[in-house]
Amino acid sequence: MATVAVTDETFDAEVKNSDVPVVVDFWAEWCGPCKQIGPALEELSEELGGKVKIAKVDVDSNPNSAVAMGVRGIPALFIFKNGEVVSNRAGAAPKAALQSWIEESI
Repeated sequence: MATVAVTDETFDAEVKNSDVPVVVDFWAEWCGPCKQIGPALEELSEELGGKVKIAKVDVDSNPNSAVAMGVRGIPALFIFKNGEVVSNRAGAAPKAALQSWIEESI
């Protein structure tokens, strides 16, 4: 399963109302650390298949979702389960660390 681009308009439907846990990546095109974790998240979306959805929110195009979540720096990652945040982290991390964090949280 590829990552899903989420907008302010689709955030509730794609994230809060999802049947599976969702990892939300708040990012921006100009953000170096965001570009570092992007490929790892793409790979994890394929490897974890239907167990989790990985959603990407471009904060420049969709500032309302970022403000609502209290995002102050990017990349900011949140895991939603049953519509609620169960974990969050900020900053880049290696793929193995991201995978462990996701698997422990879902």
